[in-house]
Amino acid sequence: MSWLGLTPPKKFPTPVLRPLAPFFAAGLVIAYGVNSAQNAMMKSDEWKNDPRNPYAEPGGKKH
Repeated sequence: MSWLGLTPPKKFPTPVLRPLAPFFAAGLVIAYGVNSAQNAMMKSDEWKNDPRNPYAEPGGKKH
């Protein structure tokens, strides 16, 4: 079937997801590790009262 004289390319059963699955899994592990480290850093004493920190206490109370 052609559309305006152009024929679509043939479809070949090329595996894409299966060979790339380990890289997707590794990306998820790295994203989880970065997220955990970032959350731990935001709760540290150094950044506890920073106004940019979403976990900061209102008023910037020092403990």
